[in-house]
Amino acid sequence: MSGEPLLRVEGVSKAFGGVLALSAVDLDVHTGDIVGIIGPNGSGKTTLVNAITGFIKVDHGRVSFKGHDITNWKPHKIADMGLTRTFQVMRPYYSLPAFKNLIVPLFSRRARRTGGWRGGGKMGSRDTVAVDILEEIGFERDSYVPYKVASSLPTGYLKRLELARCLALRPEVVICDEVFSGLSMSEMASMVPLIEKLQMEGITLIMVEHRLRELFRLANRVVVLNFGCKIAEGTAEEVMAYKEVKEAYFGSEEVLTYV
Repeated sequence: MSGEPLLRVEGVSKAFGGVLALSAVDLDVHTGDIVGIIGPNGSGKTTLVNAITGFIKVDHGRVSFKGHDITNWKPHKIADMGLTRTFQVMRPYYSLPAFKNLIVPLFSRRARRTGGWRGGGKMGSRDTVAVDILEEIGFERDSYVPYKVASSLPTGYLKRLELARCLALRPEVVICDEVFSGLSMSEMASMVPLIEKLQMEGITLIMVEHRLRELFRLANRVVVLNFGCKIAEGTAEEVMAYKEVKEAYFGSEEVLTYV
């Protein structure tokens, strides 16, 4: 793709003790992309997300966002720039109602600076804005669901709540760490158009996933990791053709069921 990438990862490496979790990984993400990151368990996917978003410090390499070197920045500084992420293991404030989970990001410097969620510079009632965001991502406004404590919500709603907390910051990039995991088939089917809608609204997405069928419907480019190394990159069809991918992750017969 032409032009400078919105997010660039250059030669990032990270070791935990004697285990090399990432080895000189490169990744370019352009504005409007939906980039999928796949690989077997332990391949380094979440470690890469943590390195990009500042939750771990890298040993070597560089991460840049919008032309700024953000390598080893604190997570809150990276989020303030507009680069956010969900968590594979959801991390809501379980004792608070769902809509109250959004009040913290809505009080952030970035939300104030950008005018809140479609606020045109006026924040208004943050409770109302929080419910608006939840409605945007699939909570029924006229039900009691946005007002239920997070601990009572099923997995499908908790996954959407993770996304909502990112969206409250009006991000430019959202990294989704296994947003489809734990969902029923109907919940996954409803999540796909939501991701498409976010892209149409101008949000760039990086998706770490094991659910390949759904991911391949969405991603315009797929990166494959194995043992901390990038072993393939391209469209879904292109990466599936790599012998290394078949041997490391899928198995040749299983691959055919996903393409």
